[in-house]
Amino acid sequence: MSNWDVEYQSTDLGKVEIAPEVIQIIAGLAVVQVDGVAGMSGGVVDDITQFLGRKNPRQGIRVEFEEGLSIEVAILVKYGSYIPDVGKAVQEQVKNAVETMTGLRVESVNVRVEAVKFPEKTSAVEATQRVK
Repeated sequence: MSNWDVEYQSTDLGKVEIAPEVIQIIAGLAVVQVDGVAGMSGGVVDDITQFLGRKNPRQGIRVEFEEGLSIEVAILVKYGSYIPDVGKAVQEQVKNAVETMTGLRVESVNVRVEAVKFPEKTSAVEATQRVK
């Protein structure tokens, strides 16, 4: 991704530009709100607080603006989720969030499922209590 800003509005006062990093953050926040998404590529996100506080919200998202705005998202899916439904929900959520917040038209949202996240193993204490 290059160091360009998307200029989409000019007025007699000046112009408004949006950095690609802003679009990445908006998309990332939209992705983690979709049921069935376990996280973004490069790090699992358990909740939005952890996402904002400890992880790079741009990780796993690529933004390209050539003939139109194209967004690529790499996700981890929770085991047991129907991947086609999760993918479609991610596409819709990202498109809606970016268009609503920026006024830009999103041409495409490509979702790449990189892994399936399995449930956490039970702790030794829980396992011991089940045996009794």
